[in-house]
Amino acid sequence: MKPTKIVAKDEWLTARQALLAEEKAFTKTRDALSAKRQQLPWVQIEKDYRFQSDDGEIGFGDLFGDNDQLLIYHFMYGPDWKEGCPSCSFWADNFNGTDVHLRAAGVALAAISNTSIKMINAYKSRMGWSFPWVSSMGGEFNRDFDVSFSEQEIERGEKVYNFGTLGFPSTEGPGISVFAKDDNGKVYHTYSTYARGLDMLNGAYHMIDLTPKGRASEKEHGNMHWLKRRDQYGG
Repeated sequence: MKPTKIVAKDEWLTARQALLAEEKAFTKTRDALSAKRQQLPWVQIEKDYRFQSDDGEIGFGDLFGDNDQLLIYHFMYGPDWKEGCPSCSFWADNFNGTDVHLRAAGVALAAISNTSIKMINAYKSRMGWSFPWVSSMGGEFNRDFDVSFSEQEIERGEKVYNFGTLGFPSTEGPGISVFAKDDNGKVYHTYSTYARGLDMLNGAYHMIDLTPKGRASEKEHGNMHWLKRRDQYGG
């Protein structure tokens, strides 16, 4: 690895202070954007979505537990897949432990996939995860939230992902959706994000961004070429 430029500490400090000013401006912009996100209008969930869980069939409201807010990670795992998506697994490695703190703030976290609960539980056990993860297989939930696609849509190159702005190469796609429950138990959709919008949930990526190389290897060799499931790295 070659240095970008070697300088004395005083010159480094000047450059760092200049970058700090930009970082502070970015933080203020991000806070303003978060405030706008929190002020988005809500859409009431009219359908009676049902899911398969460890406890049998449950309703959408059950995913909240005692909380009035819910984060759903749309985990790529198709009905005929032998294991979960490696990139979604990378994201999910950030969830264990975090869900405890979220609950303290009134936020539930769960993953939902379009495969059987049997396959979900086997993979969840293999990866050592404890966060709630349920099956939407056979229902309309994944289609309604634009994370499951037909082979025909893919073949036609239809823009079916990220609010109709992108095509997607797989029948399952990743995403995050946020929901809220009012005092009468009604559930509302408040926010969803896809593609690079998912970065905010991946602490490892933010750590990589602090390093000199950052994500340069992905740009050079192709997106996430280096990534494997946690139990598949050698050494």
